[in-house]
Amino acid sequence: MSAAGRTGGEPGACARCARRSWLLSMLSGPLDCCARDRWRLIELLALADEELLRAVAGTRKADLHAQYARFGSEPPVEETRTRMRETDAQGGIEADVETICHHRRDYPHALDGPAAPHMLEVAGGAARLAELASAPVVAVLGSTRASDYGIEMARGLARGLAASGVSVAGSVTDGIAAAAHAGALEAGAGSIAVMGGGLGVACPARWRSLYERVVHAGCAVSELPHDCAGRRWGQLASARILVELASVAVLVEADETAEDLFAARLARARGRTVAAIPGRVTSPLSRGTHALLMDGASLVRGPGDVLELLYRCGEAAAGRRSSASGSAWAPVSAGATASGEDSQSGLRRELRLTLERVGAGCDTPDKLTRAGVDAAEALLALSELELMGLLARGDGGRYLPTAPSN
Repeated sequence: MSAAGRTGGEPGACARCARRSWLLSMLSGPLDCCARDRWRLIELLALADEELLRAVAGTRKADLHAQYARFGSEPPVEETRTRMRETDAQGGIEADVETICHHRRDYPHALDGPAAPHMLEVAGGAARLAELASAPVVAVLGSTRASDYGIEMARGLARGLAASGVSVAGSVTDGIAAAAHAGALEAGAGSIAVMGGGLGVACPARWRSLYERVVHAGCAVSELPHDCAGRRWGQLASARILVELASVAVLVEADETAEDLFAARLARARGRTVAAIPGRVTSPLSRGTHALLMDGASLVRGPGDVLELLYRCGEAAAGRRSSASGSAWAPVSAGATASGEDSQSGLRRELRLTLERVGAGCDTPDKLTRAGVDAAEALLALSELELMGLLARGDGGRYLPTAPSN
């Protein structure tokens, strides 16, 4: 729906959009079966309600159609909001959870595609979602089986982008997604978490603490009712929300599998700019990013490269924050991002050389010593760089650069 066709008024979803969310929850089982074909699932989500019922309801079609017809003329917004607050209070989250549909003026304008969600539940408030979505949005994508390298790259990338006024968006799962949200929080900024199920049940217990911090500073969104698990299809469906919110999608680390590359390929199909961070040639978790780069994706070394891509997308002029937020998007220049890239130019020569050697593969004290560096000097330089936040400790005593040196 165009912006001209949207209405203002009280927050909340209209009856028609609330009914769509209910219908998706009732069709969760059949949709999970359809999720074996990811692209077919996305096509189904673009169907109108009646067409979706005919396509997947099967033997339950008549019963669901009758329930659909009886769905109240007014959405149970207040009842839903009360239930969400009670659930969140039990989980320890103090956050406004609101519903918003695409008929409202403050619904994210990027979610206008044929398969876009009709309604979102928002933890953190619809106003905060509108504020974050009015800035340029970058989706950070990647495998749930991330390496130390991938986690550090995702965290550093998100930290630099968030500090530059860009909104970071991602799922809430293991690996790259969790690192991206953590990086945005380190920059003191909010991020957008796109959930694969209802807000009351979608977050894994191991990431509950991170989820609470994300909701406190930013927001979490879902197109499904609060207590709908979403199953496997919900996670795939949420990928379309994630990439449509964004102007640029960056794949940090992924294997060359349909699962790991789905969101990036969906972003390309939706006309978004797709980029990837190169990794170690010998790592299976670099095969997906390298395949994407060979297929024409933009190569990204750090936040500065993503800011350049946003400029090319025209986001410097069109993606500024609304005047109601009291601030405009003013990105840090590509040569002086907040990721730590600018701090490297002021390093002492021995520290800069050590950082370059670690980036080139001499990532342990022993390797630095074999490369001709005095053992005591190597240990001292590594310790200083770690204290400065330019190196992080990985598995097996290895050191990892927290930001690439350009």
